[in-house]
Amino acid sequence: MKALVARLDSFGDVLLAGPAVRAVAARAQRVTLLCGPRGEPAARLLPGVDEILVWDAPWSGYDPPPVDRAGIDELVTAVDADTALVLTSFHQSPLPAALLLRLAGVARIAADSADYPGSLLDVRHRRAPHAHEAEAALDLAEAAGFPRPDDTRLRVLPPPDTAALTGPGPYVVLHPGASVPARAWSPRRCAQAVRELTAAGHRVVVTGGRGEKDLTAYASGGRGLDLGGRTGAAELSGVLAGARAVVAGNTGPAHLAAAVGAPVVSLFAPVVPAERWRPWGVPYVLLGDQDAPCAGSRARACPAPGHPCLESVSAHDVLAAVEKVMKT
Repeated sequence: MKALVARLDSFGDVLLAGPAVRAVAARAQRVTLLCGPRGEPAARLLPGVDEILVWDAPWSGYDPPPVDRAGIDELVTAVDADTALVLTSFHQSPLPAALLLRLAGVARIAADSADYPGSLLDVRHRRAPHAHEAEAALDLAEAAGFPRPDDTRLRVLPPPDTAALTGPGPYVVLHPGASVPARAWSPRRCAQAVRELTAAGHRVVVTGGRGEKDLTAYASGGRGLDLGGRTGAAELSGVLAGARAVVAGNTGPAHLAAAVGAPVVSLFAPVVPAERWRPWGVPYVLLGDQDAPCAGSRARACPAPGHPCLESVSAHDVLAAVEKVMKT
């Protein structure tokens, strides 16, 4: 059986699909993962994936491309699968992807769908209310005939040795950036947390992407080790795997931390529900006012003056959470 798993969203979304991918891989001879450009780095870390197809869907992402007939034809030609799972978040429809997979000749397609699917789905599953994204994907896989694995935690391929980047000895990681501004703690608060953590005797490593070098430099403030722009996805997994705790917003690196087994202090802005997106399968402490005015808004920029959901969190709160999560 040749299987395809589609998850056309971001880095963290693809990581959360990992347990379901492993469930499919246990029964299929070959697994193709269909993902978007932002999810590709995560796809390359997942166990159980034999082939990756990257396609920028015009119905997904923060800046979706226009509909391109040639690109659609190319995708339909590239797909080679007997069965497919279309994984989506609770607010998304799987039907556009299911239509393209049907055009590609996929005989059996399963997805969670609140909308009537016509002939597009063979398994129309209804996700459990309030289910975590990882759990919902596993439920769908099981409904499609792929029993859940014994280990349902997030997993990635073995991380590289990153001691040359981090230096020896224990450390705490602070990742100040986020995929959208509404989910980020302020740079001022991040810098305060680095000062508070170092004053308490913790060595702090500050991580960030190539476009976040100014942010990581400011947050580290000469006290933490600034690794801004120095880690790709694989290297970041190694850095996070060596951490005693990871402090991050609701963004991809928090899920990558969970995938390598690191405890997480989650600075969680409630623009999306924590019950669906919290760190999965590892010890964690959730910080942030989950009843703030932005709750459930899916806002990319904070709609409330002063960003109260996260600015109410102090550096001392983070220190206390770090020391608590390291003991669990």
